[in-house]
Amino acid sequence: MDLDFSPVWAGWPDLLRGAAVTVEITAAALVLGCVMGLLVGIGRLNPKNRIIYGICTAYVAVIRGTPLLVQLFILFFGLPQFGIMLPAFACGVLGLGIYSGAYVSEVVRGAIQSIDRGQMEAARSIGMSSGQAMASVILPQAVVRMIPPLGNEFIALIKNSALVSLLTIHDVMHQGQKIISVSYRSLEVYLAIALIYFVLTGVTTLALRHFEKRMRAGGMVQ
Repeated sequence: MDLDFSPVWAGWPDLLRGAAVTVEITAAALVLGCVMGLLVGIGRLNPKNRIIYGICTAYVAVIRGTPLLVQLFILFFGLPQFGIMLPAFACGVLGLGIYSGAYVSEVVRGAIQSIDRGQMEAARSIGMSSGQAMASVILPQAVVRMIPPLGNEFIALIKNSALVSLLTIHDVMHQGQKIISVSYRSLEVYLAIALIYFVLTGVTTLALRHFEKRMRAGGMVQ
């Protein structure tokens, strides 16, 4: 079978616009996921506060134990049954952000627990509160250790964003499916979509490596 990429070239502007939407929704979900992951990760560090610990633990268990696609459908198709109508883009950001937050929280928790306990004790001994010690002493060190695993999570988030096309969001996957519907050249279009995702994840990987090297050069990574 001969390959015909002419529909891809003709629809390239649409694919690029879809790629821009993919970047937008991934960036917004990334911010939400990091905020939620930080809060939940810290919340799971104190089992003595049973309510917060229980809520955070249940959140991680439920989100990590159910498919992302099902969570997106619950937001998009389920919430309207309760009178909550959210735009497709908002559902995509919320779904990806909430899903990512569960995994980021484990990265945060692991990084904080990897810091020597003596750091907290030393900070408390000079008059800092637990919150001050966490914000000024523990977190700055933990953030450096979070970079590699968070990088993997960011890349996974870019690839997982392909699912939002099922919510009628005009991302790169949705644009590609529109081209297929009129050209019937599915293989060629999906190869082009794969190339776009490969470029997006590749650029992200290079940016993260550059950032980590700069931190190593500055002596911030041990």
